[in-house]
Amino acid sequence: MSSIDIEKVKILVVGDSGVGKSSLVHLICHGQPILNTSYTIGASLDVKIHEYKEGTPAQKTCFVEFWDIGGSVNHANSRHIFYTALNGIILVHDLTNRKSHANLGKWLSEILQREQNNGSERHRTSVSEYDPEQFAGHHTPILVVGVKKDQLDTQRQNKLQSSSIAEECGADEINLNCTDAKHLAPGTTNAVKFSRFFDKVKEGCQ
Repeated sequence: MSSIDIEKVKILVVGDSGVGKSSLVHLICHGQPILNTSYTIGASLDVKIHEYKEGTPAQKTCFVEFWDIGGSVNHANSRHIFYTALNGIILVHDLTNRKSHANLGKWLSEILQREQNNGSERHRTSVSEYDPEQFAGHHTPILVVGVKKDQLDTQRQNKLQSSSIAEECGADEINLNCTDAKHLAPGTTNAVKFSRFFDKVKEGCQ
């Protein structure tokens, strides 16, 4: 099978500037921590080969495109151009920064409003406009990922609570350390959760 024949899915990776989106995407796609990071301007694209329903008769290879969206407020008026033809959303927050978690609602609202407005540029929303009822009837798979777990002391790691936004939109949740490849090693709970999420994204395209 040539690469031309392989199906692809598009996943948006969003969250505040500097939370660690690029580090997460690099770890997912390459299995190793990124050595040098820089702020994303606009968006960056990386690709992973995923085996849909691996180990079953329905197994099928697909490309997963990760669109890492820059979180700078300076580009808030233009990033809506990337919110089209999406198949899944990964919401990323910094476990050491509660505000970055609170702002996930803003990011999700921004994307959903873009879809609901049928492509118009009236896509922006403030955190105060976030309304969980927006998720009603929305079927795009969502995954909430907390990063920089290594920067929490043991006591705070043990007290991590479920993400409120993950509960509100029925999303799975993963907390990890993007500087340690073992956190996403094959067979780990985190790796299995990601694989199931990618399967769900692929199923939504059928």
